[in-house]
Amino acid sequence: QVQLVESGGGLVQPGGSLRLSCSASRSIFSFNVLHWYRQAPGKEREWVAVIISGGSTNYADSVKGRFTISRDNAKNTVYLQMNSLNPEDTAVYYCKAVDRYATYWGQGTQVTVSS
Repeated sequence: QVQLVESGGGLVQPGGSLRLSCSASRSIFSFNVLHWYRQAPGKEREWVAVIISGGSTNYADSVKGRFTISRDNAKNTVYLQMNSLNPEDTAVYYCKAVDRYATYWGQGTQVTVSS
């Protein structure tokens, strides 16, 4: 059973930054892709960013240029650096890992952007 644990969420003022972490219970080398998603109140879950095993990344247009996804293989952790946050970024943020057998989700971490 794979466990993904997100952390790093919290309350931040508009224009501020946060770094989210997603720690896996096994080596992230085993995952083909690692994603970040988010779900705002009353809205569907939306894709935010992806990093594939070779290191390539891609982002939703709404976060491109502000968010950066990265991975630390030694720590079995994927990160989401979020800069220039605005209230529209308020959501629960989830990481998702995919291997050849299944898809795994974390429990989410709340990010609230408010003055």
